[in-house]
Amino acid sequence: MNDDDLSIFENKSGKKYSGATSGAWEIVKFALLALLIVVPIRAVVAQPFIVSGSSMVPTFEDGQYLIVDELSYHLHDPARGDVVIFKYPKDPSKYFIKRVIGLPGDTVIIEDGKVTIKNTEHPAGEVLVEPYINNVTTTTERTTLQTGEYFVMGDNRGASSDSRTWGTVQRKLFVGRAFLRLFPIAEASVLPGEHKL
Repeated sequence: MNDDDLSIFENKSGKKYSGATSGAWEIVKFALLALLIVVPIRAVVAQPFIVSGSSMVPTFEDGQYLIVDELSYHLHDPARGDVVIFKYPKDPSKYFIKRVIGLPGDTVIIEDGKVTIKNTEHPAGEVLVEPYINNVTTTTERTTLQTGEYFVMGDNRGASSDSRTWGTVQRKLFVGRAFLRLFPIAEASVLPGEHKL
């Protein structure tokens, strides 16, 4: 074996280690450091999410890869227009992606394809301008939201199962908001789908 195949070094205690052993230890240290950084970020700050289905077309297509910001909603409440990921109220093991339409204290009125919000700021009602939808809802509904309740809808109104079908979403079920679209690369963006209503 020549000298390049295996190096030997001594640590402060005088013990000899091979280069192979030191290399393995460096890999272990790197893996531990990565875990110490990645696991908290994954658990508290951000996590990946793959869009499944057509309920958010044209804003999000089936198969798009997103990074969800889990930190922001620990600092402030969701805003109208945010695209959010949450646990499905009827089965919390499933995750849905929708847009926040109604906030706690709002009355959401859906009629003639338009969504109107009544609240203390707009007691007579304000019709939402929603340039992100291609088709309007045909349902008629009136829902008043209580503390901690949110009304969510998919952008593809004709093909979305949302608050019109299964009711409001409790604040505690929110996971986070769509922060990055990473795939497809051509559509990569920060805060994809953002539109403040």
